[in-house]
Amino acid sequence: MPATNKTVTRSLLVTSATLLSLSLTAPAFADASPSATPSTSPSATPPANMSTVGGEQLGQAGTQVNLGTGAPVLPKDISARSWIVSDAESGEVLASHNAHWRLPPASTLKMLFADTLLPMFPKTTEHKVVPSDLAGIGSGSSMVGIKEDETYTVHDLWLGVFLRSGNDAVHVLSAMNKGVDQTVEDMQAHAEELQALDTHVVSPDGYDAKGQVSSAYDLTLFARSGLQKKDFREYASTVSAKFPGETTKNSKGKTTRGTFEIQNTNRLLTGDSDISQYQGIAGVKNGNTTNAGATFTGVAERSGKVLLVTVMNPEKDEHNQVYKEAAALLDWGFKAAGKVEPVGELVPPQGVDSSAQPGANASSTPGADGTGEASTKPVAASADASDGSSGVGIALAITGGLLVLIAAGGFLVNRRWPLPDLMRRRR
Repeated sequence: MPATNKTVTRSLLVTSATLLSLSLTAPAFADASPSATPSTSPSATPPANMSTVGGEQLGQAGTQVNLGTGAPVLPKDISARSWIVSDAESGEVLASHNAHWRLPPASTLKMLFADTLLPMFPKTTEHKVVPSDLAGIGSGSSMVGIKEDETYTVHDLWLGVFLRSGNDAVHVLSAMNKGVDQTVEDMQAHAEELQALDTHVVSPDGYDAKGQVSSAYDLTLFARSGLQKKDFREYASTVSAKFPGETTKNSKGKTTRGTFEIQNTNRLLTGDSDISQYQGIAGVKNGNTTNAGATFTGVAERSGKVLLVTVMNPEKDEHNQVYKEAAALLDWGFKAAGKVEPVGELVPPQGVDSSAQPGANASSTPGADGTGEASTKPVAASADASDGSSGVGIALAITGGLLVLIAAGGFLVNRRWPLPDLMRRRR
């Protein structure tokens, strides 16, 4: 089929999917008026009909899995309202539960925020915070500790977003992007480009807001897109870092500015009293609000297999329950890979020609950092105190592998991502 016809066909399919998604999710709206927005508090049960983006089976309520010979059964006692396990490289969805249920996302929405804004500012850019930058932050928000009249680099701000889920850092970066309203508009547009049609953005930080929803499926799309950016991977996998403190003046009039340590709140990355660091974990983002409950999207690698898991709002009210359920689903996924028939797929962005097959000329395939150069050489990113990201040595846990280009914009799948080997992390 000619490329132009493929593009037209895909555009029609995306338009149809968008209309279908809107029509199928109508019950989740507060009212039936044209200006209605989705309710912040979801119903107790998923709608009978949900979006079918990624496959018909993903639009069905309840657990979806196609077990093959020798496949392990799904773990018991998974209480999340919605979850999905997928192959990050091939895009195959191994199993799901209410994958397209539109629910409050909490801070997992920051993955979309980061994927949208990371390319806009060099990490060395400096910004002096003014009072208006911190206006409108929700009561009780998680904060990294940004102070007015202090100067921060973009690198500092992203550490605050990923490690401490700092809404203050999100608002400062939004201010640099012409404000919260512009940032929300940019995020919504990017979500639509990624075919994340369950998502309605109201606040850039994921704070509970009327009408703000996403889905386990969409959050997985955000993670998959973000992980193709080197900086995204590095920030999402950083265990701890030094963050700039306040500038002080001593008795002699000399000004100094200290630092304080911040630690990633992703407990599969750091471990906790009742949960161990997950073997092969490499990010991505966690969240927790009153309406959303606990949410989490994670990526892990074992024996060359890279899996993504998203878990939304476990009903069990136990400490670290969202991480325990995510770990159980990842364990199942690594054992089940190759033994189940996919229940759907993670779709590529709009306008993408996904017909490219392995065997393309690797020399013309863009590299992980958008340089246009493909490489299978291990790449290590320094994580010492000088760059503010101490706590993890970024090393290639996955090397080699063929890069497959499926988008003129550089969207890559079926590739080996340079995920960190956290077992070698520095303290």
